[in-house]
Amino acid sequence: MGTWGSGNFDSDTAADHLAEVMDRLITEVAEAMAGDPVGIEPDEYWGVAVPCNLELLELLAAQGHVGTQLPEAAVVAEWKTAFMAVWERTIDGLGPSAEYKDERRAVLAGTFDRLAETCAAREADS
Repeated sequence: MGTWGSGNFDSDTAADHLAEVMDRLITEVAEAMAGDPVGIEPDEYWGVAVPCNLELLELLAAQGHVGTQLPEAAVVAEWKTAFMAVWERTIDGLGPSAEYKDERRAVLAGTFDRLAETCAAREADS
């Protein structure tokens, strides 16, 4: 295995590990999005974890390390459409304030949009 620097991510082994971590994050999101929509409702585990995984992917990709993996931008856009439809359909049943709904909607949309932009930029560079 090759090593090209002293950083934590400056070796083939580290790149392989990063690729595995990112693949797991992507797989979890893909499985949650392909599953029963109830699982991604705002008060369900994947309704919270999916946006967390997306933000982690964005943060990891921003580091520019070898081993970074991302889904296609079109896939992220499809995930956003499906996720936000479930969120809009179910959030009122939880009784949030209008202010929280507006703020959370913006955070969720921004999370999907930032990742999609990063994916699109990577695709353009390839």
